[in-house]
Amino acid sequence: MARSALRLLVLGDSIAYGTGARRPEDTLGRRLAAALTADGHDVDLHLRAVPGAVSADLPRQARGAADLAADLALVVIGANDLTRLVPPERAAASLDEALRVLRATGTDVVLVPAPDMSHVPFVPPAFRPLVQAACAQLRQRQVAVAAATGATVVPVADVNRAFGTDPALFAADRFHPSSAGYARIASALTPVVLEAARARRDDTAA
Repeated sequence: MARSALRLLVLGDSIAYGTGARRPEDTLGRRLAAALTADGHDVDLHLRAVPGAVSADLPRQARGAADLAADLALVVIGANDLTRLVPPERAAASLDEALRVLRATGTDVVLVPAPDMSHVPFVPPAFRPLVQAACAQLRQRQVAVAAATGATVVPVADVNRAFGTDPALFAADRFHPSSAGYARIASALTPVVLEAARARRDDTAA
């Protein structure tokens, strides 16, 4: 099969950006670009994620990248909304706006929803059930927004469990993923992203 061009856009927060990774090659964008390249795509990667971003920053990121007319966008968001106690309905409304901007430019979207922050090492055990419930509530609203806008959601339950049992998946700051953590996240993302890219290639070829 002939190789196909694919413009990949990465939006979101510090996890999308790669904070905590030892090398640029360990970040999600670079890992996914490598997997897509191996699958026959000529990847043009654009990283527009910003460390510290919350969902309210997403529409600006999406509008700023509209001129790229990306084929596929990876959106990673939610951790900072949780740490800053952003109401889930407000975070979901911002996500909805951003996804609609992307979809209006013909971009297919893969969403990585909020992680389970109860596994972050410095969260006191007594507070973990409350934190876990807050994360689940935000994730539920994010999934609903994705369904309404035609975005694909990456299943993260297994990834969350892995971070809860393996401290090596966290970087030295005990908050962001380490390179091993990014590898674990990428393992969950890769099949979803490859499927989305293949579907787009097939639609273009039809």
